[in-house]
Amino acid sequence: MSTIRFQALREASSRKPVDFQESDRKSTIFGSNVFNDKAMRQYLTSDAFKGVQGAVQHGTKIDRKLADYIAMGMKEWALSKGVTHYTHWFQPLTGTTAEKHDAFFETSYDGSDPVEKFGGAQLVQQEPDASSFPNGGIRNTFEARGYTAWDPTSPAFIFGTTLCIPTVFISYTGEALDYKTPLLRALTVMDEAATEVCKYFDKNVKKVTATLGWEQEYFLVDSALANSRPDLMMTGRTLLGHTSAKGQQLDDHYFGSIPTRALTYMRDLEQECMLLGIPVKTRHNEVAPNQFELAPIFEETNLAVDHNCLLMDVMQKVAERHDFKVLFHEKPFKGVNGSGKHNNWSLATDTGVNLLSPSKTPMSNLQFLTFFINTIKAVNDNESLLRAAIASASNDHRLGANEAPPAIISVFIGGQLTKVLAELEGVTTGKLSPEEKTDLKLNVVGKIPDVLLDNTDRNRTSPFAFTGNKFEFRAVGSTANCSNAMTTLNAIVAKQLRDFKVEVDALIDSKDMKKDDAIFNVLREYIKQSKKILFEGDGYSEEWEIEAKKRGLSNFKTTPEALKARVSKQSLDLFSELNIMNHVEVEARYEIELEEYTKKIQIEGRVLGDISKNHVIPTAIRYQNTLIANVKGLKDIFGNDFETIAKEQIILIKDISKHIEGINTKVKEMTDARKSANALTDAQEMAEAYCDKVKPYFEIIRNHCDKLELLVDNELWTLTKYRELLFTK
Repeated sequence: MSTIRFQALREASSRKPVDFQESDRKSTIFGSNVFNDKAMRQYLTSDAFKGVQGAVQHGTKIDRKLADYIAMGMKEWALSKGVTHYTHWFQPLTGTTAEKHDAFFETSYDGSDPVEKFGGAQLVQQEPDASSFPNGGIRNTFEARGYTAWDPTSPAFIFGTTLCIPTVFISYTGEALDYKTPLLRALTVMDEAATEVCKYFDKNVKKVTATLGWEQEYFLVDSALANSRPDLMMTGRTLLGHTSAKGQQLDDHYFGSIPTRALTYMRDLEQECMLLGIPVKTRHNEVAPNQFELAPIFEETNLAVDHNCLLMDVMQKVAERHDFKVLFHEKPFKGVNGSGKHNNWSLATDTGVNLLSPSKTPMSNLQFLTFFINTIKAVNDNESLLRAAIASASNDHRLGANEAPPAIISVFIGGQLTKVLAELEGVTTGKLSPEEKTDLKLNVVGKIPDVLLDNTDRNRTSPFAFTGNKFEFRAVGSTANCSNAMTTLNAIVAKQLRDFKVEVDALIDSKDMKKDDAIFNVLREYIKQSKKILFEGDGYSEEWEIEAKKRGLSNFKTTPEALKARVSKQSLDLFSELNIMNHVEVEARYEIELEEYTKKIQIEGRVLGDISKNHVIPTAIRYQNTLIANVKGLKDIFGNDFETIAKEQIILIKDISKHIEGINTKVKEMTDARKSANALTDAQEMAEAYCDKVKPYFEIIRNHCDKLELLVDNELWTLTKYRELLFTK
């Protein structure tokens, strides 16, 4: 079996960069395969184009007759580009995207008169078989009906020879079975709540859009090397493997010269992204060997989420052309940094203002402070729910591992803004005197832009940090669909803005306060109420864990713990009140995420047991037999003196036996623990059993295997080693 490893190494070492040339300038090809405004103006009637624009900008419905015209234009555009099939492209609760391709081609009832057909009915709605998608008990397996419905706010695109139409996915009874539907609802509520608050400062604001800029981290491993590791192929991470003598300790990979093969892959990927309208802008080496990052220009959140989902699919497909395997797992290798997907979030008005960007005028800065402080208050009041939004089996490996934010949610705003909030906390209760109001506006609010000039550094240990003109939610995992985090974040901030509006209006109406006085009074109370969430120090320190506990902040280090917040009364009421998800939809997601956690740990346990018993132990025994033969030979030659001469070999034989016994014993105990967990019927109890009773065996078994890797002859070891996976360029 070791020949597979060495064949893979020879194959990987002989690779040459794939010949690739950009077809044209990025600005020229951007969006060429997207049914965007430019394409719609060319292929749609004026009424059809206005119908799509109305749906995108104002949420107006498109009637079926208009849908027929839109479908006709979309089909002609797609056929002009060589497309043969169409699909409703959606995001079920599997964490990946889904698609069922149908040909435009149809015939009449007798098989004659073939024609390319695609009408409004096919565009607007389809009925894929939904029985095998996760549903969390929303419907029975034998009830297969699920509907995909067109989302006109995310433009159709061509990938390969298929027209992909972004859609939502709902059950026969109307519950959301996907990530997109709750996100769209949350964004609508955010728009309404934020717009109402904006009118305190600018009556011309008619729409507020939540924006998102994700940063996607990933590893590239040669496909031959990846295929030689069953654990990488089955689980996305290495379940065993001794750390390489050289890892990331020299910091020589971070922002270094990009390896030629990787750079060629990136150039090819970027061209595909340009064609698909994904505005990728930044690429660089990350901290760990063979780890990289790409990031786009900010977009409207729904489109940004769609683009990230599409990107992850495109990355794998392009990687095949370059003989790479892309690893999105948050912790594919022990001993080096894992990967995240930082979600940079802000709010923008239709008048062109970033609501989280300070300005030079006091009025604009009071608007900035309003949204800034309300966001902090929302996180303060919902930190457990925000932690649940980024919980997964794979992200558990990364959170708090001295490379990513801890499992404790806190907000970093920097020393200077902390001083600004301290000033605002001292605002007089009730009406402000003219002198106090002038002092606040000129010396506190008015000077914020100058304050921020030297205060935009980041606290790398903070899960939720303000970085000058946006909040960066750094705790999101690299495999995650951004929708989970963005639905939750936009929901809690929208709810907070609603409450803020009610409180300010009450002070204006009942206390006869002026608008600015009322806003300052409410913000003052929010600052006092949100102190526990603000933290400027080292999030990795033990002192912070102790301090966070004193403050009453949650510290859920595992997914089964964290997910309980999803179904708390506070969470259920929040999503229900905002009409984002009803109780059934929230509880279904809770069940699905628990089940996903359990299955991932279950699969990892099975794979680890298989590799350790069928790869590691036979290899160790093979080498042990070589040592035994050597000792026997020395005994034949040296007689009674052989024990002295063969002392080290005998120690090796005993050490190998100790580790073999350890593996066999612990794999059996792990299997028994898995069987006991499988007998449980409650999803929470089963997830906790896998977390607390099964998963702890992984590290023990791995330790025995990794020790054997150091003892056994390198020529016999069957599994590709870390030094080969991480440093083969």
